[in-house]
Amino acid sequence: MNHFNASRQPMQARRPGHAPVSSEARKLAEDLMDAMSALLGLIERETELVRAGKVREAMMTLEGKKQELSRSYVSAVGQLKANQDQLAKSAPELLSTLHRHHDAFRAMLQVNLTVLATAHAVSESVVRGVNAEIQKRNVPNTYTAAGRRAAPGPRHITPLAVSRSL
Repeated sequence: MNHFNASRQPMQARRPGHAPVSSEARKLAEDLMDAMSALLGLIERETELVRAGKVREAMMTLEGKKQELSRSYVSAVGQLKANQDQLAKSAPELLSTLHRHHDAFRAMLQVNLTVLATAHAVSESVVRGVNAEIQKRNVPNTYTAAGRRAAPGPRHITPLAVSRSL
């Protein structure tokens, strides 16, 4: 027995001979445009916060809403895909407009992903640098009989613990 939420299931595909009327096609397009616009606004806000170094605020305030909007976007795309052939026959200009808007949406998503990847790389670099400094301080400064620096043994390397709740 399936326990899926009915609101999350895509609309059933229409019969091949039955093209959606103009109002149905417009409704599908408006649903997708609304989902993209809402998600884009949230993503732009997230990008601003991450660029300003407010990663925690971006995570805490936007995460739930972002999941909700992502679900509605995926649902709208699924409904549109299920009816794409009929939509192409009944409203090709509407479909081309949707493609243009979706391309702009994808470009903004790419900017957001680039900002997030940069923030991730910077934070990883900081943590690695802190860890390297800690390890330098914990290693004894000794030399071998050949006059080379002694490599630290495993008992001299201490793990670095990071608290994500700060």
